[in-house]
Amino acid sequence: MDADELLATTRAVRRRLDPTREVPVELVRECVELALQAPAGSNIARTRFVVIRDPAVRSAVAEIYSDVYTNSYVESPGYIGRVSTVDAASAEVQRRTGRSADALERALHEVGTIVLACLDGARLDGVPAFASASLLGGVLPAMWSFMLAARARGLGTCWTTMHLARERDVAELLGIPFDTVQQVCLTPLAFTRGTDFRPALRPTVHEVVHWDRWDADLARPPAVAGLITQPV
Repeated sequence: MDADELLATTRAVRRRLDPTREVPVELVRECVELALQAPAGSNIARTRFVVIRDPAVRSAVAEIYSDVYTNSYVESPGYIGRVSTVDAASAEVQRRTGRSADALERALHEVGTIVLACLDGARLDGVPAFASASLLGGVLPAMWSFMLAARARGLGTCWTTMHLARERDVAELLGIPFDTVQQVCLTPLAFTRGTDFRPALRPTVHEVVHWDRWDADLARPPAVAGLITQPV
């Protein structure tokens, strides 16, 4: 596929993950190698990948994910299937996406590879916004490049921060130094059932571009006040 199709169709894959097909280690390495070409602040690559393939360890991580999802997230205002929308079509999309998120909670235990992206050398708890934006600005492009590389190889991913509500527990489980390494996101990694993913419903360019100064008349998304403490 060309670059435009790759960018427009790399979706959060949940229901179409195929746990019956093992992902070769070499494909994981190829995705990481490409991810390392992403921009990095001060030209220092601080992104680290923890690739979890051991069945017992994967199961333990999935149990933590499931605990947060079922005992906290689904009852929160930030639950993906409960986010307010402006029209019936958007509401149905949210409901479908909610069902898809529910499916990932049930399927994560079966996926043969789980990948964590981490920021090595710093924790961002309570640091100024410019510092957190700069440091995370190295990890997020790398992880997105990893996901694009995975899509190009027939693999599905899904960006989630759900487990971060129990980040310390995951750090202890995986031997991650909690004081100096911050986990940023988690993704399953599996071949997909079919590759015919389509662009998602998104705002138009007209709705999101502010020319020269902020335009208060443009459509606004739902307010996030009170939701920012909830994982996604």
